[in-house]
Amino acid sequence: MTPIPRILIAAPASGTGKTTVTLALLSALRKRGANPVSFKCGPDYIDPMFHRAVLGIPSYNLDLFFTPEDVVRGLLCRHAAGHTAVIEGVMGYYDGSGNTTAASSYAVAVVTETPVILVVSAHGAYLSLAATINGFKNFRPDSRIAGVILNECSKSLFDMVKDLLTAETGLPILGHFERLPDCAIESRHLGLVTAAEIENLHLKLDRLGEAAEKCVDLDALLALASSAPPLEGSLPSILPALAKKPRIAVAQDDAFCFYYADNLDLLTHFGAELVPFSPLRDAALPKDIGALYLGGGYPELYADVLSQNTSMRRAIFDAVSSGLPTLAECGGYLYLHDTLEDSAGKTYPMAGVLSGHGFKTPRLQRFGYIHLAADDDTILCKTGETIPAHEFHYWDSTITDGMCTARRTNGSTWSCVAKHPTLFAGFPHLYFYGNPAFAENFVKAAAAYSEARL
Repeated sequence: MTPIPRILIAAPASGTGKTTVTLALLSALRKRGANPVSFKCGPDYIDPMFHRAVLGIPSYNLDLFFTPEDVVRGLLCRHAAGHTAVIEGVMGYYDGSGNTTAASSYAVAVVTETPVILVVSAHGAYLSLAATINGFKNFRPDSRIAGVILNECSKSLFDMVKDLLTAETGLPILGHFERLPDCAIESRHLGLVTAAEIENLHLKLDRLGEAAEKCVDLDALLALASSAPPLEGSLPSILPALAKKPRIAVAQDDAFCFYYADNLDLLTHFGAELVPFSPLRDAALPKDIGALYLGGGYPELYADVLSQNTSMRRAIFDAVSSGLPTLAECGGYLYLHDTLEDSAGKTYPMAGVLSGHGFKTPRLQRFGYIHLAADDDTILCKTGETIPAHEFHYWDSTITDGMCTARRTNGSTWSCVAKHPTLFAGFPHLYFYGNPAFAENFVKAAAAYSEARL
């Protein structure tokens, strides 16, 4: 059993301020010397980027759709040992998969026995806040809600309602945040803009931390975190698959930035050496690589720059066409098309590995969790093997056939993952701990490719 001080930051709904409050608390706890480490519930890439901007270390996902309960506990134990863990929730506290609490923030709190701080907007209410808080506290008998932070709340309102709300709910009101418009983070179609796009981000984060130090009872919050019981979990045995380390090129820049930290860690655990590069800025792929990983992101926002980098487009076309094992998820998949439409509707040439066109649609496409099953052998898996995944994209593709079938929790299915002997490319985002063999097979394919070229 591992002692891990921990809290989970939840809210009644998206847009209530979970991320802003989480960033403020991470900044304040770091300054206090509490050695925080951060986590995010659910399949999110962008919020962990902001967590990392505060702490300078990776932020990890905890997702009960992707992995069993014991693995979620195991990942929390591995990454949080010696730290104070701050877990940011997803959507509304009880909102999970298939109109249930499955894989919700609440489910993560219960499985990890974590005290929950409910962030409630105080805009336009005072006594009615007690009804909201009690509703969430009592909706499930094991809600684990242990405290409240009021957002969009002036000091005068906080002073007026703090004791009243405690008396009505039986919960400590740990603090408040006033409106800080100069610390606001813009949104776009996949959620917030990425951390790298915000000017003077560290100044905003510092100001948020100062607000938390001033207006939140950090001692009481840390006491709640320390009240969490010791935790025990288990992880699958991961051993290096090879004697030599194959080099895997990983696209990492403003256009390709959606990676789970545990995915990258798992590739290295299996023996890979990860080599970052930029399709936006670099003229060529890294030397002596055995595989290529093109993650998701926003290639549509950088279509012009990606198109102008003709030497990189040619390098990737030549490498993948010659059999370089390649994994391309969502944005990376679109980059491999012949052409890609930007957000203004203008079309640009891309890498040209796949004969298809990526185009903008007026609405979110196939949003949510899926189970991905291979209909044919691929570089990551054999026919019939499966992995939990998710899709979340506004752009679509003219490519309609594939070598895998995606199945939603409601039973709907569709074909995906472009047919190619050494390429696994499609809209699904994979989480390797859902089936570590996918990562192991990718590393082995990289090693075999490198060995064959010696």
